[in-house]
This record gives sequence, C-alpha cells and structure tokens, in this order.
Amino acid sequence: MDESKARKLIVEIGKLLYDRSYVVSSDGNVSIRLSENTVLATPTMTCKGRMTEDCLALTDMDGKPLSDKRASSELAMHLLIYKMRPDVRAVCHAHPPHGTAFAVAGLAIDKPILSEVILTLGCVPLTGYGTPSTNELTEAMKPFIKDHNALLMANHGAVAYGDDLWQAFDRLETLEHTAKIAILARTLGGANDLPPDAIRKLIDIREKAGYLRENARCQSCGYLHDLGISCETNGSASLDTTDGQRVSLSRDELIELLSKAANLS
Repeated sequence: MDESKARKLIVEIGKLLYDRSYVVSSDGNVSIRLSENTVLATPTMTCKGRMTEDCLALTDMDGKPLSDKRASSELAMHLLIYKMRPDVRAVCHAHPPHGTAFAVAGLAIDKPILSEVILTLGCVPLTGYGTPSTNELTEAMKPFIKDHNALLMANHGAVAYGDDLWQAFDRLETLEHTAKIAILARTLGGANDLPPDAIRKLIDIREKAGYLRENARCQSCGYLHDLGISCETNGSASLDTTDGQRVSLSRDELIELLSKAANLS
C-alpha cells in the first residue's frame, strides 16, 4: 500500500477503535506492513482517537526507527506476527471490553455458537500472561499465531491481523461482538453449540470460498483438528477471594459471573 494512503487509513481505524471504546487513553496500537522491510505504526503514548498522519512512526522489521517518530512500545508483537505470518499485512491490538473480560477471566472465545464467526474468524485462543512491552508477551503468543487470526492475551487484551487493516479491524470487531453475545446468551440460560456436522459444512464453505485457509482449523489447540468442539486449554480459571482463598471456577461459572457483572453495569 502507498504510504500516504496507509497513514490516512491508520488514523481512520484509530478513530474507530476509540469511538467504539475498544481503546481508551493511549491504549492499543495499529500497524501496516508497507514492504518487506518497512512497517508503519502508531506512536507511543498517543490516543488513537486523536492521531494525525504525521505522528505515525516508520520502522524496519527489526524495530529500528526509520523516522524521528517513536513507535508503540508493543511494536514487537506486530513484528512477531509479520515474521511468523508472511500473509499478514496489518495488525490491530486493542482492549475491547467484552473480549478483554474473557481474557481477564481466563477464557478463550472458542465455542462454536455463531456460524458467521466460524466462517470468518475461527476460534480465538487465550495465550499465557506476559508483561506488556517485553519478550514475555511475544513468547506467550508464539504457539498460537500460525493457526489463528486473532488472540486473547491473558489479563491484557486482544490482537487481530489480516491481509489488510480493514480485515484486521473486522476480525477484532467480530471477536468483541462474539464475546458480548456469549455473555448475553449466558443470562438467557446459555448458548447452544452448533453440532459437529454443521461445523464441518461451515469449514468446507470457508475454505472453498477462501475466507480462511486450512491453518485456521486451529491445530495448536485442537479445535476442529479432530472434529472436537472447543479449545481444550484454558477451560477453567482460579480467582482469589477477598479473604485470601483461591477458588477454581468452570468456564460456565466464569461466564455467569461476567453476565451478572454486565447486568449491574
């Protein structure tokens, strides 16, 4: 993509992220891979809703600055994705509230409850916790990047990526919409999973249509790899109570807590 158009697009997407409350303050970061060794990224400590085209930073694929602007401190996350997925040309990281609620509760977004999500996104696994802006974060992401198009990062947020920035944003939006529906469905008694036969048909459709490739069958977590229904990792989580006790909760119990919290807000 032409650099001038890329700058305009990043500013536009940044405003969308901010207007939809997917980010607040200086949260989140966005990038576009302009060429094999050039990345255009959002700057550090800047509100995504108030960016200008001239404030964006240029770096090479090792993070070396190519302009006088300083890129986001989480650029390493973007560079790792570009290096592991040559097909990816844009990355969008944010903290959408419902998706991030799953991440802080220790839950993946991996239940086959919406046909459109299976067609366009696939399951979204939960990576282990890593301190932002450090190698801990990127190391936790490595096992999942190849086989997924979006990730939840424990106690942090979400990242989505794609062929272009609109696709990356659309995947992030789908992630957030799915998380919200899952929480709301729980308040109505729970969501019904699609049957395995229906999932097989959706997988065939998306691969024939080119929506997702075979690597999106989630080999790294088992989802649909052998016609399973959901990710086998991160199915439960532990919480500390106010009196110092640790309580283990199932996935459904955690979603029920999220649902109650949503009703109170």
